[in-house]
Amino acid sequence: MITVDSLSKRYGAFNAVDDVSFTARPGRVTGFLGPNGAGKSTTMRIMVGLTPPDAGSATVAGRRFADLPNPGLEVGVLLDASAQHAGRTGREILTIAQRTMGLPKSRVDEMLDTVSLTPQEAGRRVRNYSLGMRQRLGIATALLGEPDVLILDEPANGLDPAGIRWMRDLLRGYADRGGTVLLSSHLLHEIEVIADDLVVIGQGRIVAQGTKAELLAGAGTLVRTRAIPELTRALAASGLTPVPSGATGGDDALRVDADTEVVGKIALEAGIALVELRGADGAGLEEMFLELTADTQREEVAA
Repeated sequence: MITVDSLSKRYGAFNAVDDVSFTARPGRVTGFLGPNGAGKSTTMRIMVGLTPPDAGSATVAGRRFADLPNPGLEVGVLLDASAQHAGRTGREILTIAQRTMGLPKSRVDEMLDTVSLTPQEAGRRVRNYSLGMRQRLGIATALLGEPDVLILDEPANGLDPAGIRWMRDLLRGYADRGGTVLLSSHLLHEIEVIADDLVVIGQGRIVAQGTKAELLAGAGTLVRTRAIPELTRALAASGLTPVPSGATGGDDALRVDADTEVVGKIALEAGIALVELRGADGAGLEEMFLELTADTQREEVAA
């Protein structure tokens, strides 16, 4: 388990992390979301002892990372896949980690096989690796000690669609076997597919957290019809405020913060034929993320 309690970090007058608290639990994947500069990476660096906090604490299995006698056996970390010695081969990097942790030599080949790096690729200098290959090597290093906890910052960055699917299955299986996964990613669809719990951070503060089901329950209803103006008026007359659902890519859909049964009944009473009526959870994470972090976005997002 990962426990973050009242964590704060300032750089001059800038609050990078401001009183952040959350828990990542065993057997679950926790998605850690936020815009660029929101404080995700700083929080993760504090967790693994790379950045000292000004206040608060972050513990793994009840202990600070710095107090773990052999940390690689308890927590696997991937914060920056490019932060690897470019002059060493992939096999050399894994071998150094294996010896440091006191593991059998066989673990190196096991991990290379797990992340699908061939013997030829393992013998190349890391400077000649693609970003996707560096990510695979970083994941292999994180998994080497068979830890109970994984802390991964943007692990899908640089992976092709097949690689993203592979990583998703790998992490899902890890959590299903009882592991704790804290996963940061800007690929919201991947988070939505794999995550059990969500923590959303903006301007250094937690703006939402809970299970995925709990947070997306507020996504409301997606309704599609050929009579958008008429349905909009009917919904407004019932005290609801529908908004265009940009995530659907069309102009014949609305998102309404109400149950599907309520929206369907209003449409029926108004004599409006519906093309589609469903919970908006398919597009919910993107819309929830944009709404919760609207004040922290660099770009304006049209409603």
